[in-house]
Amino acid sequence: MTAHAGPTAPALPVHAPPRPSGPARRGDTAAADASATEHHRLGLALILVAAFMVVLDFSIVNVALTSIQHELGISAASVQWVVTAYAITFGGLLILGGRAGDLYGRRRMFMVGIGVFTAASLSGGLAQDPLLLIASRMVQGCGAAMVAPAALSLITTGFPEGPRRTRALGLYGATASVGFVAGQVLGGVLVEFSSWRSVFLVNIPVGIAALLLSRRLLSESRLSRAGRHLDTAGAVLVTGAVAALVYAVSQAATTGLGSADVLVPLGLSVLGFAAFLEVEQRRADPLVRPALLRTCGLRSAGALMLLLGLWNGGEMLVLSVYLQEDLHMSPLAAGLVIAPQGIVGLVTGLLGARLARRVGIQRVLVLAALAATAGFVVLTQLPSAGGYRPTLAAVVLVGLGTAGTAFGSMVTASSGVADRDQGLVGGVINMSRQLGAALGAALLPAIADAVDRTGNSSTVVGDRAAMLAGAAAAGLATLVALNARRRCPDKPPTARAPTPA
Repeated sequence: MTAHAGPTAPALPVHAPPRPSGPARRGDTAAADASATEHHRLGLALILVAAFMVVLDFSIVNVALTSIQHELGISAASVQWVVTAYAITFGGLLILGGRAGDLYGRRRMFMVGIGVFTAASLSGGLAQDPLLLIASRMVQGCGAAMVAPAALSLITTGFPEGPRRTRALGLYGATASVGFVAGQVLGGVLVEFSSWRSVFLVNIPVGIAALLLSRRLLSESRLSRAGRHLDTAGAVLVTGAVAALVYAVSQAATTGLGSADVLVPLGLSVLGFAAFLEVEQRRADPLVRPALLRTCGLRSAGALMLLLGLWNGGEMLVLSVYLQEDLHMSPLAAGLVIAPQGIVGLVTGLLGARLARRVGIQRVLVLAALAATAGFVVLTQLPSAGGYRPTLAAVVLVGLGTAGTAFGSMVTASSGVADRDQGLVGGVINMSRQLGAALGAALLPAIADAVDRTGNSSTVVGDRAAMLAGAAAAGLATLVALNARRRCPDKPPTARAPTPA
């Protein structure tokens, strides 16, 4: 009898048709394999669609803020809470959502999150009151915080470490990169030809379809809960600390770095993180094992995703304002100018696994960060009028760097991590990106405004300075990737232990 170290996750996160128990003809076996492969593809497609919907909603609302402000009669400062409320709950609850998926079932958290997200989208789309709209966005963020880590961990626990997982993560990374860009385009289309309410209502048919298909296409993925429970104290502390940090960063752009709205939540965040680390060291079954955070792969991947979120979130906002205010484009036209960034990101995700096999995942990270740096250097030469040829070349390079960094970071973070912690890894990776996006959305526009206030005759000077900050972030990511290549060399994938009959 063979001894096993512990239970293993299913080979794939999908329901596959049962194989014949007795002798079967060769044609029957081939048909069964083809049917199982089709189920695998449909299950992965469902996960990617749900992840796309969650990421899309982070940027699609930006285009609709002006329409929301006019129709509901609220101030510019108040309407920003439509974005901030989503960012706080989404970023704050990601670690808790990831660990809950490990303990209570990843498919279960995936479905609950989609249900919550869809219901909140309906509430937001029908809202006649600003407070109801902001509350709906907070609930949307809660649902997204359950969906995002569950979607990633369904992939990492469903595919064995190696080329198949790398290909799936390439698609996941491409989906996330396309989602950020597609929000600008789709938001412009919906607002221009319909109303701001459609940016919420568009989620409803997608969410309902995902709920109906999840039970048929995805199987449950979780390990035994024997002797394990959710660390409630740690969950409350880390959620509060992250939420306070996101709030402080979001308020920095409007109230200034020295305001009480920034310093008080920033201090609370520091205290919350310190208390969280103290509590985790004393728990027998902590929410986050300190040894996991010290792993080379997760540490470097978290830093890269933070920097990626910073340059991506800031670039989207500054570039959109530049195209509309300086080049006098409509929101839809501005979104179409940025669209090549998403297209290049999709192609990068599709080809990422092949490139990783040729040069190694660590070299992919270095090349991606270099491409993003080059793209931002081009953006520092934004023209004050005329065409957007430099912008077109730049967004292609930034799209290549963004998708490549996202893909490589997820492969690096999940490599060598036990299935029991994959949900938590998904939460940490997604949280790093969301924190970076909140920081970038506050920092880069603030730099542009500060430079513009120095007496420059054109606002393009401030936009160029903001892009220089983006280049600095991408350059720092290049140094992190080079250090990771030295400290975390590529390793051949280890075979997963066979599941006992």
